[in-house]
Amino acid sequence: MSKSNTFENELLLHIFNNAPISGIGDSGGVLPSATPGFLYLSLHTADPGEAGTQATSEISYTGYARVAVPRSAAGFIVSGSTVTLAANQDFPEMTAGAGGVATFFSAGKAASGATNILYSGPVAP
Repeated sequence: MSKSNTFENELLLHIFNNAPISGIGDSGGVLPSATPGFLYLSLHTADPGEAGTQATSEISYTGYARVAVPRSAAGFIVSGSTVTLAANQDFPEMTAGAGGVATFFSAGKAASGATNILYSGPVAP
């Protein structure tokens, strides 16, 4: 079963921009969060896969931290079935350690820990 293009867009807007989805459930539909919060970007040295968490193959170096991006149009641009960052997101500079090469990223729900990955993909130069 696949989703319609319209629903794909509504779902992405809900997740990344905290937008409501009308017509699902009660008369209010799927409502946005009262406090939208953030999604957290992480870097990985290998594909964390669909069964992985944000800690799976997460890069590690002194100074590294996940980057918080607001769940709004200030953080993410949703167009059709595509999500892009509204602005470049810079990760902290490596101050020590080997680190590795970041080849994948993920977007998840927490600043640290083995939390669920919402979306992931390869890092494009």
